[in-house]
Amino acid sequence: MADQDRRQAEHSTVIMELNAAIVTVRDDTPLVLVVREKQPGSNETSETTFGLPYGPFEPIRDRTLELGMRRWVEEQTELEMGYFEQLYTFGDRGRHSGPDDQDRFVSVGYLALTDRATDSALPDAVWRSWYDFFPWEDHRGGFPEMVDDVIRPALQTWAAAAESDPLRSQRRDRVKLCFGAKNVAWDDEKILERYELLYEADLVTEASRDEDLPQQGESHAIGMAMRFDHRRILATAMGRLRGKLKYRPVIFELMLDTFTLLELQRTIEAIAGVHLHKQNFRRLVATSGLVENTGTISAQTIGRPAQLFRFRREVLQERVAPGVRMPSPRGRR
Repeated sequence: MADQDRRQAEHSTVIMELNAAIVTVRDDTPLVLVVREKQPGSNETSETTFGLPYGPFEPIRDRTLELGMRRWVEEQTELEMGYFEQLYTFGDRGRHSGPDDQDRFVSVGYLALTDRATDSALPDAVWRSWYDFFPWEDHRGGFPEMVDDVIRPALQTWAAAAESDPLRSQRRDRVKLCFGAKNVAWDDEKILERYELLYEADLVTEASRDEDLPQQGESHAIGMAMRFDHRRILATAMGRLRGKLKYRPVIFELMLDTFTLLELQRTIEAIAGVHLHKQNFRRLVATSGLVENTGTISAQTIGRPAQLFRFRREVLQERVAPGVRMPSPRGRR
């Protein structure tokens, strides 16, 4: 080890944090709890940067990381959490202050689900649609025009600029796998892969910011930036939740105790980012054994009365992968 590296190691510390991607669905919109923050030296007219809630891990106070996360979230947000899941450990150099960071900030990311988007006790905390940060992931209104108009052209230019033929070919293949093509289907779980490709191509604000370089790409057109590497953490949470829908009944952590089948469908559509065929969806739900009719009618519906259902928790003991079987989506290519 060089003398300079040794001196830096002697004066550096590792700081462990806990990050929470807290998700709910309201009015057919998937929401994530974010905190408004201003960079040091910014003024009142500066653009707001959003970040995920995070706090320190206290090893003396908390026996496990999950207990620390639950305590921290419930104390500081006053939100009652249902489902909790550890995502990943994020520890790249420069996560907080750029490439010259001496201290290493290590964050354990969590996905947390709640069925109510109530106000948080955190100062400046607000609920925002996760599609504000990842607009290319919402296909409910059809295939996003920004993919064809902005993202693919920019990525094709980046791929063509590679220094060798093998690297150009590799980049083009990654663009097809992440953002789809005529013979390659869009994979709704590759949210992190898509974001990291945009980051590598310097097409998101975070890429230039982390290297302290002028912005080169069309970042203003492809989603709001987040503080530190929080958009990467949120992308991980979104991909994990979309995948879990198919083999675990996590969607019901976002539902109230009773719900209509239309409310269930729209909640799934909000998370998956696609519209589902109504009759096919109801047929799959009816044969899945996931829900049962309560025998009551919703008073909130307009027009024809809708029956109320509840989640059958017995299904957890009845089969290994009691997820929601997804019918073919509409509006995706």
